[in-house]
Amino acid sequence: MNVLADLSRRPGGTFALFAVTLLCLIAIAAPLIAPYGPNAIAPANRLMDPSLQHLLGTDHLGRDILSRLIFGARVALGISLSVIAISLTTGVTLGIASALSLRAVDFVIVGIFDVVTSFPSIILALALVAVFGPGLGNVVLLVSIVFIPHFGRVARAQTIAIRNSPFIEAERVLGAEPWRVILHHVTPNIIGPIFVLACMDIPVVITIEAGLSFLGLGVRPPLASWGNLLNDGYTYLDQSPWLATFSGLALILATLGFALLGEALRDTLDPKLRKTL
Repeated sequence: MNVLADLSRRPGGTFALFAVTLLCLIAIAAPLIAPYGPNAIAPANRLMDPSLQHLLGTDHLGRDILSRLIFGARVALGISLSVIAISLTTGVTLGIASALSLRAVDFVIVGIFDVVTSFPSIILALALVAVFGPGLGNVVLLVSIVFIPHFGRVARAQTIAIRNSPFIEAERVLGAEPWRVILHHVTPNIIGPIFVLACMDIPVVITIEAGLSFLGLGVRPPLASWGNLLNDGYTYLDQSPWLATFSGLALILATLGFALLGEALRDTLDPKLRKTL
């Protein structure tokens, strides 16, 4: 099955592929395509309207908005992918361990998942960052904790569904080591739904990071973050609407692109939801 071709035929799939690909390219090539340094201050050019010199205008310190948006894409994508990678790896490991371990171990792991998920994601992330302090590293690690149960629960449910399957029993009868069964048989059969969940969680992580940065609890200035840009734009909204407008649009397009990509992948990879096009 050509997944990309199938995705492009799904409702919103073409837009999702375009938006996500564009965001990734911008983040990777940020130093090459940004017209100015993201932290280059020019007080004489503060709060300028869009022009040929500054295509999206400037902020209250005369910094080029387009350049800061471009580098903000790198921050948003870097944080979201780091969070997803950490939470996916940890969550899948705990989920598989829970499903294949003794009942007491399963009870403890599920209990931990229940405690973490009992709080709304944004509230828990806000509380953790407020306690341990803002900063790029803390945001990545603490937000990862919030999303570990998302992947752990799915991995556990999928593993329980296949742990007594004939091909698993055959491997055990043949004397295969538990790690081999998990690595070569369990993981490949549960990774599809987890990958879809990862795509659908990326926009949530981007939004949480932007919200924390907006409140001053996330990425610290002068590092460009869409949340910081929104904060600056809100502060000077009565003098110039461009910073708030363009940073808000960037956040909307990024989150919408990943959300639509997750839905399209779900329909494409799940046989129960696959539609005839």
